Amino acid sequence: MDPIDETIEALILSGAIEVSGIDSKTQQPLYRFNSKIEKIMPELYREHLNEVNRDIMGLWEKGFLSVDLLEEDPLVTLADKAFYDDEIEGLSKEEQMSLFEIKRLLIK
Repeated sequence: MDPIDETIEALILSGAIEVSGIDSKTQQPLYRFNSKIEKIMPELYREHLNEVNRDIMGLWEKGFLSVDLLEEDPLVTLADKAFYDDEIEGLSKEEQMSLFEIKRLLIK
């Protein structure tokens, strides 16, 4: 087993991450962190939080998300542009994946 798979398995066994579904395109498992990750692997938690914030800000700047930055705990919502396939196609693959994941989390 490679080191990444070993780490994921250890995090699952420790209860820090959980399988949240299967990616419909790649058939790979999707994982989500829970509150335990901050104590078990604080560096990974901070890195993940920084990436999520960077992705949200980038999609906000491009008009796909709405965020009230003046709020102490800003609420992230989907803008109309997030539902137009022709607009989404203009994003990089990484941005498309981030938007897909945000939509998956917000639309239940």
